[in-house]
Amino acid sequence: MEQAVKDTFNQGSARANAAYQMGRRRFTVDPITRLEGHGKIDIYLDEKGDVERAYLQVPELRGFEVFSLGRPAEDMPQITSRICGVCPTAHHMASTKCLDDLYQTPPTAPGRKIRELVYNTFMLEDHALHVFVLGGPDFIVGPEAPPAERNIVGVIGKVGLEAGKKVIATRRRLRDLIAYFGGKVVHPVLGLPGGVSKALDPAELPKFKELAKDGVEFAEWTLQVFKDIVLKNSDYVKLITSDAYTHKTCYMGMVDEQNKVNFYDGKLRVVDCDGKEIYKFTAQEYRDFVAEHVEPWSYMKFTFLKPRGWKGFTEGPDTSIYSVAPLARLNASDGMATPKAQAACDEFYKTLGGKPVHHTLANHWARIVEMVQAAETMEKLLNDPEITSQEVRRVPTNVPKEGIGVVEAPRGTLFHHYRTDERGCITMANLIVATANNAARIAMSVERAAKGLIKGGQVTEGLLNKVEMAFRAYDPCLGCATHSLPGHLPLLVKIYDRHRHLLQELRQG
Repeated sequence: MEQAVKDTFNQGSARANAAYQMGRRRFTVDPITRLEGHGKIDIYLDEKGDVERAYLQVPELRGFEVFSLGRPAEDMPQITSRICGVCPTAHHMASTKCLDDLYQTPPTAPGRKIRELVYNTFMLEDHALHVFVLGGPDFIVGPEAPPAERNIVGVIGKVGLEAGKKVIATRRRLRDLIAYFGGKVVHPVLGLPGGVSKALDPAELPKFKELAKDGVEFAEWTLQVFKDIVLKNSDYVKLITSDAYTHKTCYMGMVDEQNKVNFYDGKLRVVDCDGKEIYKFTAQEYRDFVAEHVEPWSYMKFTFLKPRGWKGFTEGPDTSIYSVAPLARLNASDGMATPKAQAACDEFYKTLGGKPVHHTLANHWARIVEMVQAAETMEKLLNDPEITSQEVRRVPTNVPKEGIGVVEAPRGTLFHHYRTDERGCITMANLIVATANNAARIAMSVERAAKGLIKGGQVTEGLLNKVEMAFRAYDPCLGCATHSLPGHLPLLVKIYDRHRHLLQELRQG
C-alpha cells in the first residue's frame, strides 16, 4: 500500500479533502500490503463525505484445485504446499492428513508426534512473523506513522537492535527444526500417508529440547512486549475495543476431547455470538456445516454455516457468518491445552470483559497466547520418550477413494478434500482455506472500519491504514483463498452511470 497511497495522498489530508471537494467520492487503496497475495480496497463516500460502501476486492485467481486433477494423490502434499510461501506447512499437513483418510491408514504414534512437533514449531514461527513483521508495525511503530517506517525496520527501531536480533534468530532456529524433518522449510517433504519420512536422531534431541525451552521464553517475552507497548497505551486499547473493529458473529475452531485449543487434530466446534456451542463435527462431516457463497466483486468465496443458510453480510444472534483464526479458536474453545497459555488466556478475557470477545484487533493478542501454547507443546513432545522411535510410518495397503483432512492453520481452519480413481489419481480436489472461512467477516470488518473512521470527507493516509488494519488482524492469505471450481470464472462486466446505477451487464463464459 505504502507507495501507491503516498503517490495519491502525498499532500496528506489536505489533498484528500481537496479531491473530495472537487467531487471525488471514491478512494482506492491498491495494492494493500503486509499480507500474502494481492487485493485492493474501494471506498465510496456519500454526499456528506461519509462512507456509503467499502469493498475488499481480491482480483487474483489461482487454480490449484484444477491442475491437481489427474495427479497421483501422494503428490498432493508437495503440490499444495506451493500455494503459499508463508504457510506451506499448513497445506502440507492438511494434505498429509487427507491422505491418511484417503488410504485409511492412520499414522503410527511416533509419526503423529513428529507431525505435531513440526506443526507446533511452525505455528510459533509463523505467528512471530505476523506479530513483528506484518501486523505488529501498526502498533509498535504506530498506525499513523509514516508508511516508510511501518515495517520490520521501524519495529527494530522501536524495540531495539538486540530485540530485533532475538526475533530473527529465534525464527531461524525454529525454521531449522522444520527443515531438519522436512528437508527444507518452505516446501517440506515430511508427510506421507501413515506417518512421516524421517525419524528424530537421538543425538539431535538435546539441541531441540534447548530450542523448545528458548521458544517458551521467546513467546512469554513477546507477550510482555505486547503488554508494554500496546496494553499500556490507552489509545491503543480504545482502538482495539472500539465499535469500528467489533462484530458479533459465530466462531469456529478445532478442539481436543476436553474442548481445549488444538492446532493439529480434533473436532470442529462452533459457538454463536453469545459463546454457546451450536455445532460440533468431524472433518468428514464438514459439508453438512460449511457452504460457500460468491459475490460478483471478488474472486474469493464467502463461507457460511450451512444449517443457517446464507443471510448476507449480517451479524447478531441469527447470523450464519463465522470467523476462524486465533480469536475464533479461543472463543470456540473452553481454554488452552497448556498451563502458561491458559494463564495468558485468562488474562486476555479478564482484561477484555469476558468471553466471547468480538473485537477484531484482539486477534493480535490471541495470536500471542497461541504462541505460548505452541512452544509449551513443543517442549512436551520433545520430552516424550516415543519422539525418538524409529517406527514413524505405517505403509498403506488400502485402495484409495475419498479423503478429508483438516488442521488449524495460523490463519484458521483449513480443509483439504480429495477423491481419486482406482489408480489413486485425483479426480476432485476441494480446498477451503482459512482466509475463505474468514472472508465474509473480513469484508464486514473492512467496511465497518471505513464507516467508523472516515467522516465528512476527511480521508488521510493514516485513516486508510487504519482501514487496512481491519483485514491485517486476520493475517489473511489471499493467494490461498482464491480457488475456483470448476477452475474458471466467467468474465463479467457491469457498466454504471456516475450515480452507480447499473446500465448494462455483459457476461462471457
